[in-house]
Amino acid sequence: MYWFALIVSGLMEVVGVTGIEKFNRGSRRTGLAMLVIGFGLSLAFISFAMREISLGIAYAVFTAIGTVASALLGMLFWGESKSPIRLGFIALIIASVVGLKLVSGGQ
Repeated sequence: MYWFALIVSGLMEVVGVTGIEKFNRGSRRTGLAMLVIGFGLSLAFISFAMREISLGIAYAVFTAIGTVASALLGMLFWGESKSPIRLGFIALIIASVVGLKLVSGGQ
């Protein structure tokens, strides 16, 4: 349950960041709504997750989810680079999160 909340918190962070992008591209109302809702839910879910998952693990996973998802959205919707090196480093981030989960034991 706590890991699910942590994943949701990372995804909600991406909603907030996407709201910033939409706001900056002219969709002011939609962007602002996404920003407030996304970041608000993100903080609520990470707060819940950290009841059982340690700070270091929770924040590392949270930021990794946000980083990977934002990078993928940028590639898919905003024409950001899809270079093999960039994709390789994204894969390393994913592998690192999986490794953290494996070594975190019962958390």
